[in-house]
Amino acid sequence: MSERRIVRTYYALAGVYTLAASLIWAINTLFLLDAGLDIGEVFVANAAFSVGMVVFEIPTGVVADTLGRRVSYLLSVGVLAVTTVLYLLVAAADGGVVAFSVVSVLMGLGFTLYSGALEAWLVDALGAVGADDRLDHVFARGAQWTAAAMLVGTVGGGVLGQVDLALPFVARTVVLVLLAGLAAGTMRDIGFEPIRLRVGELPAAMVGQARIGITFGWGNRGLRMITLAGVVRGGFLFWGFYASQPYFLSLLGEDAVWVVGVTTAALSASTMAGNQVVEWATRQCGQRTTLLLWGSAAVSLAGMIMGLADTFWLAVGAYLLLGAALGVIDPVRQTYLHRVTPTEVRATVVSWDAMVGSVGGAGGQLTLGAVGNAHGLSTGYVVGGLGSLVALPLLLVTRRIGGPGDDIEGRGPVEGTCAGAGLPRAVGVESQPRPETATA
Repeated sequence: MSERRIVRTYYALAGVYTLAASLIWAINTLFLLDAGLDIGEVFVANAAFSVGMVVFEIPTGVVADTLGRRVSYLLSVGVLAVTTVLYLLVAAADGGVVAFSVVSVLMGLGFTLYSGALEAWLVDALGAVGADDRLDHVFARGAQWTAAAMLVGTVGGGVLGQVDLALPFVARTVVLVLLAGLAAGTMRDIGFEPIRLRVGELPAAMVGQARIGITFGWGNRGLRMITLAGVVRGGFLFWGFYASQPYFLSLLGEDAVWVVGVTTAALSASTMAGNQVVEWATRQCGQRTTLLLWGSAAVSLAGMIMGLADTFWLAVGAYLLLGAALGVIDPVRQTYLHRVTPTEVRATVVSWDAMVGSVGGAGGQLTLGAVGNAHGLSTGYVVGGLGSLVALPLLLVTRRIGGPGDDIEGRGPVEGTCAGAGLPRAVGVESQPRPETATA
């Protein structure tokens, strides 16, 4: 497979997946409120989703690092389709917060199967064809494609939700079924060889893989600081995204569901603008932490402005600033992570990072949900914005550490193998060592 085809396949699989997922994002909170939950119970259900991601991140990352990236991606699409249908069934049966929370945990499983797999597939495949020096560019352009997909999905979901809040869930299920066919026909593991295991060997292999991946993810000091900064920021962002739906409607003073679709789409557009800045900014800056520090400061400022805003338009303007900052942070952060992570544990380490971030997401939703319930959503935004400032000193530590992950101009090599990073080469089953892969 050529570099061009690899990149196009990545854009397609990431974009369509985001399109499907985002069809319910603009109306999810409103759907749960309409199903009989109060605002506190909504954030309990959303926190259950984060808990599911915490529980399943490492095991599903290991799935991608043993059975293969393609298997993990296809399982993700299937699980997400099933749980989306279950959401509708729970609402129809007036299942309440407990039932929604159980399904949310399972939905978290679907997203964790995706979180490390597709990124790892891209990095390995580009490394196999000698194009790993384009990661910043590809991740930034990929983020633009997913932001565009999110724009279409959230607007479409908002329009469908104006007719019936259940319709976006139906549309998501249909798109996921189509995506399963697309992925089955286009995605092949390249630059990575899945471990051939008998059923009885799988548990031991997965435990060994998880141990090595977590050891590396926590043992690399720069990566540890990046991960902890993501926890702090994610604790606010998880809550802030879902709280924005009722918050904007309260500022507007109207019960217009389509408005939350438009504001979420505008967030996607601002994220795309931030993505566009990355390619230019990486030519001007010598260190990725420069961009991460400025972006994190902007996120905190935007959150506080949203909470202090007394008009709908000022709050939306701050929301767009937040989106632009995330558009810079995400691809730069992705590249840092992949430049310091060995091929054999790449998906596990990505899942480790996402798992720790989900801990912050669960804690943030419960904490800020309680603050918002007691003192209003505006107070929650101010508290969340202030709290996310803790990410800045963590990123400053990463900056002092330096290294190939932080160095833009030197474009240091991505770690190729576990052996190159001082980790055991065989993962889980010593009798079946993984064949050498190209540096990715």
